[in-house]
Amino acid sequence: MKKFLLSCAVVLALAGCASGVKLNDVPVEDKTGAAASSTDAASSAQSGVTTVQAGKVSNIDPGPAGVGKVVYFDFDSFVIKADSQALIEAHARYLRADKNRRVSLEGHADDRGGREYNLALGQKRSEAVRKALGLLGVSDGQLEAVSFGKEKPAVPGNDEAAYAKNRRVEFNYR
Repeated sequence: MKKFLLSCAVVLALAGCASGVKLNDVPVEDKTGAAASSTDAASSAQSGVTTVQAGKVSNIDPGPAGVGKVVYFDFDSFVIKADSQALIEAHARYLRADKNRRVSLEGHADDRGGREYNLALGQKRSEAVRKALGLLGVSDGQLEAVSFGKEKPAVPGNDEAAYAKNRRVEFNYR
């Protein structure tokens, strides 16, 4: 009796997972050529979606003019070095000047160490910069601290010069 009920449950589960989607029917049309662009434009006008031109970036805040956008750290450290203080102060002045400006502080690490450790270290680095900006009068609502760990190296390589460039926090204005 138990085997019968178990087999019925398996059959019902498999029947519930069945899909009526026909995988051989492709609902996409090939819209190449000049006619396709006018059709795409008409389609975007109907849907309310605007087309994006590659290479034309708008509404991206470049940050303060003439100021770097990267704070570098020593190995296995999230202490802000003294030579980065002027850079952080310039970004703080820029953010205080307009309360609508937002910045993402993206923490990174070199590729030594495990994934989880480097994610935590990148987060500590971005939080250290966030705290420094907060102490300089920047509203916490303008700041977002995130970590990419070792996932997005600035420079490939396994030498000290590459490691030094990858231990960083980048300012990414939105």
